[in-house]
Amino acid sequence: MDSTATTTPFSTLIRTASHEQHTEAESSTFMSDMLGGRLGVDAYTRYTEQLWFVYRALEDGAETLREDPVAGPFIQPELMRTAELERDLSHLRGEGWHEGLEPLPATAAYAARVAECARDWPAGYVAHHYTRYLGDLSGGQIIRGTAEKTWGFERKGDGVRFYVFEQISNPAAFKRDYRELLDAVNADDLEKQRIVDECKRAFALNTAVFHELGEVFPLSA
Repeated sequence: MDSTATTTPFSTLIRTASHEQHTEAESSTFMSDMLGGRLGVDAYTRYTEQLWFVYRALEDGAETLREDPVAGPFIQPELMRTAELERDLSHLRGEGWHEGLEPLPATAAYAARVAECARDWPAGYVAHHYTRYLGDLSGGQIIRGTAEKTWGFERKGDGVRFYVFEQISNPAAFKRDYRELLDAVNADDLEKQRIVDECKRAFALNTAVFHELGEVFPLSA
């Protein structure tokens, strides 16, 4: 057994191993333009639509994994986002928000992979759970602040509820507890490496969505 793997906490390994992909996702042209306030609310709406497809895959699969020895500890109701996304979409698109809602090809591929892991590989599901929810609790708050400032949403109100975790009063403590769950994950070193690889894949799938959104919403020169 590799001594590094046994001495370095798994939460640290997974964070450092996926750092490059994480940076690439965050620095995509679309995300940079959106965070820079250079895109209209229609771009933010389209982005929120894509999130709905991904989180539906994440959370539809969660119930069946609740008793799973690997993924089960991560299934926490206070993280669930689908209801908040639907409330935001109702605000952004109106009551019939789901009519004509289509995922971009990259989003469909991302959601399909999440669903596949939920169905066939609980440890892989953990990788997607980690990349999404810990990202929402961290960088997601920057998106919320930008959205409120740029498009005039009420602070923590309709339109940005996806980023508001009402049931998590102390996000820093929650993230610390979450990392302890990662450190204690019920997987051997080989499976942990596969989780890390899936984490990298999750970031790549997310980046592909940003690229396609960037094609839909190019900044006019």
